Amino acid sequence: MKRALDLLTVAAYLTLLAGTGKAHHTILALVTGAVYVACATAGFAWVLRRDRRAISVTYVVVQLHFGYVVFVASGAAVGAVLLLLVLVSHSVLLLPPPGVVVVVAQVPLVHIGMAWRDGLREGLGTLAAAAFAAVLTHLIVREQRARAELAATHEQLRAYAVQAERLAAVQERNRVARDIHDGLGHSLTVVQMQVKAARAVLATDPGRADTVLAKAQDQAEQALAEVRRSVGALREPRTAVPLPDALRELVALASAAGVPTSLDVTGPARPLEPAAEESLYRAAQEGLTNVRKHAHATRAALVLDYTGEAEVRLEVRDDGAGPAGDPYDAGFGLVGVRERAAHAGGRMSFEPVPGGGAALRVAVPG
Repeated sequence: MKRALDLLTVAAYLTLLAGTGKAHHTILALVTGAVYVACATAGFAWVLRRDRRAISVTYVVVQLHFGYVVFVASGAAVGAVLLLLVLVSHSVLLLPPPGVVVVVAQVPLVHIGMAWRDGLREGLGTLAAAAFAAVLTHLIVREQRARAELAATHEQLRAYAVQAERLAAVQERNRVARDIHDGLGHSLTVVQMQVKAARAVLATDPGRADTVLAKAQDQAEQALAEVRRSVGALREPRTAVPLPDALRELVALASAAGVPTSLDVTGPARPLEPAAEESLYRAAQEGLTNVRKHAHATRAALVLDYTGEAEVRLEVRDDGAGPAGDPYDAGFGLVGVRERAAHAGGRMSFEPVPGGGAALRVAVPG
């Protein structure tokens, strides 16, 4: 705003130079105009920095007198009127509204001394121009202040968003830490007990010891897979393993545990929101765990389908005995899968399939 008013001041003075050629007091008009321009540029900047009411009022009064002198000496040149209009804009930036009204009312008084008809006509025109300049400057200042306030609000919201993100990250890391303590601690305790039991009967009953060790191995593999996921969540942000690759690791673990498992990825893979990708991975993990524990299946299959335009679907299918009763009463696994899917904006179903077995299906936006 200050730079624009400086340019308008210089333009008004150049107009004064062009319009005072026939005035009787050309030198006085030009010299006084030059002083006015100096005060309206460097002096106005100094007054703005001081931001004191007495200095602002003094500046406006002095400039108003300079403007009168320039107007009279130039023979009512257009440039002199423009310089006074610049002062009106300055007063909007320096004075409260009542002071601006006084300045606007004072500007037309330069026409005193003219014939009353001409003075009235010119005075009303000058008053209208001064009022227009005051209103326009006020609107520009208000718009600039609104922009500054909006920028400050956006910055504050951005800071709040960063804080919320950090808080969410801390909460999620605490949750993962609890999962490690409860899940991994329990799994290692079970493994330890199974290994002790196997050692106790190793010499007298090798077959039983081998069975117990097989169960311990299966439990350890599950715990290891969970540790990898949890540790990945606790690390600093990094490039995530693509979902198809993560599912291939699950399939390999499931096959090694005794249930041959295949993975079929249809359509070109695309990145998903973290919540959606986590929901699909956890669904596959829980589905394969249930297949090993409860389904009595000989084979399992995963299908990751990217062909949908607005969603990605995952299916875990087996050829086992199928669900018995309400599967959601058996534990927290399927409930957690359903809750994760809902949190990501998706849906989940678990039902028997024709010919035997069951299918766990999860669809998430993406």
